[in-house]
Amino acid sequence: MASSTEENYLKSLYNLANAEGEVNLSELAASLQVSMPTANSMVKSLQKSGWVMYEKYKPLTLTKEGKKIAALIIRKHRLTEMFLVKVMNFGWEEVHEVAEQIEHIHAPKFFERMDQMLGFPTVDPHGSPIPDPQGKITPLSYTPLSHAKPGQNVQLAALTNSSTEFLEFLNSRNLSLGTQLSILSKESYDQTMVVSYAHHPSETLSEKVCERLLVRVLD
Repeated sequence: MASSTEENYLKSLYNLANAEGEVNLSELAASLQVSMPTANSMVKSLQKSGWVMYEKYKPLTLTKEGKKIAALIIRKHRLTEMFLVKVMNFGWEEVHEVAEQIEHIHAPKFFERMDQMLGFPTVDPHGSPIPDPQGKITPLSYTPLSHAKPGQNVQLAALTNSSTEFLEFLNSRNLSLGTQLSILSKESYDQTMVVSYAHHPSETLSEKVCERLLVRVLD
């Protein structure tokens, strides 16, 4: 059984992995805010446990078992976030830190019951897919709002960034998952977009914001 620190390393490796499943040690250390020697020491320990493939001066990769452990940690985190929002009425901007602690609980029946109470959700409150009980993730295919064109109607489906600051920004604009938006115009110079939705007949969104909003096109 992995310790909470080991789990954090595995989860970071999973989230940081590129298309080839590789992560640089420096990138891992920066993500976890630890020194390179500290990260190197932990990676060697994870290698001994059979969870990471490590060779000096080469990128790190998770083993099959390491990937499964990481995915199941993410599953617990995202189920917890959904439970906090749907059952306990937390705001979607409030749940990350709580879920960071609960994800390290080793009690399968607890999370099975949570999943059952929620009706077996497939995504978390931010639209990210929830791994299944075997650690498999079904990728979701959405388009960044920044790629939408004037005249299109879209629905907000997920986020690429769920920081507290960004979620609070979305709250201030009454934007949430499921919101339908009409693209009114797009500035060619800086890609600023003007959209309308609900009680907002004209709302201006920067390119940075639009890149972080994932949508499904409705027409």
